[in-house]
Amino acid sequence: MKRIISNVLCFVLALFLGLQVTYAQQYTKTQKGLKTVINNQVLEVQFFTSKTARILKYPENSKFEKESLTVIKTPENVDLIITEKNNLITASTPSIILNINTKTGKISFFDTEGNSLLTEKDYGSQFTPIKDVDRNSFIVRQAFLLDKEETVYGLGQFQHGKMSQRNQKLLLRQDNLEDTSPVLQSVKGYGIFWDNYAPTYYTDNPTETSFESEVGDCIDYYFMYGKNSDGVIGQLRKLTGQAPMFPYWTFGYWQSKERYKSQDETVNVVKKYRELEIPLDGIIQDWQYWGTNYQWNAMEFLNPTFPNPQKMVDDVHNLNAHMIISIWASFGPETKPFKVLKEKDMLLSFKTWPQSGNEGWPPDPNLPSGVRVYDAYNQEARDIYWKYLNEGIFSLGMDGWWMDSTDPDHLEMKDSDFNEKTHLGSFRKVRNAFPLMTVGGVYDHQRETTSDKRVFILTRSAFTGQQRYGANTWSGDVVADWDVLRNQISAGLNFSLAGIPYWNSDIGGFFIWNFPGGYKNKAYHELYVRWMQFGAFSPMMRSHGTDTPRELWNYGKEGDWTYDALKKMIELRYKFLPYIYSNSWDVTKNSSSIMRALVMDFPEDKNVLDIDNQFMFGKNILVCPVTEPMYVKYKKEGNKYFGEGEDFSQVKTTQVYLPKGSNWIDFWTGEVKKGGETINREVPIDILPLYVKAGSIIPLGPKVQYADEKKGPITLRVYPGADATFTLYDDEHDNYNYEKGSFATIKLDWNDKKQKLTIHSREGSFSGMLKKMKFNIVLVTDKKGTGNNKPEIFDKTVNYRGKKITIKLN
Repeated sequence: MKRIISNVLCFVLALFLGLQVTYAQQYTKTQKGLKTVINNQVLEVQFFTSKTARILKYPENSKFEKESLTVIKTPENVDLIITEKNNLITASTPSIILNINTKTGKISFFDTEGNSLLTEKDYGSQFTPIKDVDRNSFIVRQAFLLDKEETVYGLGQFQHGKMSQRNQKLLLRQDNLEDTSPVLQSVKGYGIFWDNYAPTYYTDNPTETSFESEVGDCIDYYFMYGKNSDGVIGQLRKLTGQAPMFPYWTFGYWQSKERYKSQDETVNVVKKYRELEIPLDGIIQDWQYWGTNYQWNAMEFLNPTFPNPQKMVDDVHNLNAHMIISIWASFGPETKPFKVLKEKDMLLSFKTWPQSGNEGWPPDPNLPSGVRVYDAYNQEARDIYWKYLNEGIFSLGMDGWWMDSTDPDHLEMKDSDFNEKTHLGSFRKVRNAFPLMTVGGVYDHQRETTSDKRVFILTRSAFTGQQRYGANTWSGDVVADWDVLRNQISAGLNFSLAGIPYWNSDIGGFFIWNFPGGYKNKAYHELYVRWMQFGAFSPMMRSHGTDTPRELWNYGKEGDWTYDALKKMIELRYKFLPYIYSNSWDVTKNSSSIMRALVMDFPEDKNVLDIDNQFMFGKNILVCPVTEPMYVKYKKEGNKYFGEGEDFSQVKTTQVYLPKGSNWIDFWTGEVKKGGETINREVPIDILPLYVKAGSIIPLGPKVQYADEKKGPITLRVYPGADATFTLYDDEHDNYNYEKGSFATIKLDWNDKKQKLTIHSREGSFSGMLKKMKFNIVLVTDKKGTGNNKPEIFDKTVNYRGKKITIKLN
């Protein structure tokens, strides 16, 4: 009897263990996370950090290889606990919890306290078989469920005037005016990066939120939990790369035009700025310095109006200015790069700009230009690109690159165009990554060539990860109009929320179609002034456009309202350089952002969640650009404005919302306002609303004609009402020695209760550092704004020698 009982027990135990083994086979623990198969779909979870998980899905028995073009991080060793119970596989890290439904394949994401962050839709992963040229592939789609009131942001630059991306259907495909960065982040503190490079539809409606890409071997996305917007961006930059420092001078004022037609004209523009004592640091040489359209982007000066390019660059440098130059992603048939690339079959054949050999408009179909885009997905092609760029232009001492048409221009978009083969597969499969590849090629090669000059690239398009390549993206060939100006704000903010911190727009708008007469039309003067004010508080301040001159002397002389207002903003920009440069260090070191949507700093204030015309510049200054005409009377016919006189008899106002949680101090007057209220602020033509958060220290520089003219003194403006801290940063300004530790920081602390400012001991050093510095200190009150047109009276002036100083202010 005992033997029978024993045998039964053994059988039951074996059966139980067998069931356990069978049950455990629902998933396999891997080195990076786990892997399972549900409904004939393979599902892999790979943890890159405790806060970031990669979700990879593909049909069972599908074979492919994928190496991300964007993600450069390798997974960390993460403390991971995996359990399985009641049709749920649970994977927990110290920061997030994932639940996988073993019946539907749905993944749900939670914080460690069990609060729901995001959930996929049941059966929300879809693979539709297609033929991608000569390969079997899929249309891939993933659907999510968001909370009803949840706001989400990012996705890149879209000029539709929307801040939140709820209730939208957007085609994520690179274009002149639209830059795709498929990163979506939520007010709840998480983000999604959809790692696919094909044209993709983002759809949000009451039923679901989804990404659907035209081609993909797999569903591949990253879930990032940061608790707040900065945390999400921090996780994204860990995955895709940190933003390097730009040269100090790039934060000054830039002048450009389509186009300066000779080297004398280019140099004389810089000379004129110096004569008029208007600050300037950058001049841009636009296209056709290479000659005809058949010599398009020759990467050498073939136009006879540029007989001595070395002298041109030297002349600009001798005027204490810098130059960048237009280069493209395409070549004309009479250029050296074209011939080499054609021989190696590294040119794409779809129609691009310019279409004909004549320079006029419209293009002459009887004179095809023969210009073709190069295969930037090919490393050898990128090597060839740099070879000619280095030999023909960089060797002259050129300071940076204006990489135009990095979308690239694709004029017809036929299905056969997308079927064209690139080095990495069909053009359709890798379409959106083109700017990442071509910009990255220039950055990598210049870094390999020298570390003495920081890479600076101004580019028209971007993709996730491009921040690691020293690039500042502009918003494309926008039309001058008031609505367009306003839409630049939300476009730039969502671009920044997608993780790429440096962005700008053509100050004044590129095309002046809507203002006949251009600079002679006073209605345009008012728009240009207001756009200049917005540009002064953008990551890059750059005036550019076609159809009419942009240089300040075309808008009057000293004493004229347009001229004075434009010059005032440029001079104000230079005062802010110490603040801006310190914030740029925060971008590099701490994954911060300079142009910040209000939701980034005030996520608990529901009033800010969809504000599309205000932003923070750094974490201390609230900016509200004026985006409607007020002082120039005009007649409007269709879309065209005709100025009919000026009326400055009454100062107009604009509404400004001041976020909750802080008092706000008017930058111009020093007046204190309570947060959580909407106010009407007077806006004379030379003023835009600027409010400093109470509990701020703002360093301002001296009056200069170019960024590096003077190193001091620095004015520290203390805005009381709360404790404050700020880190003042400096380095050698235009090399990569900071990466080796050659930089210095000075921490500033304000104790509001004790009314004491502490300037801490300097940490670090660098070549050329001032060992003695003068700080002028102002405790801001309603009598100590910056707009009273009186000489500033300092509360204290201290000579700082690198050691801690504490100053009492009354």
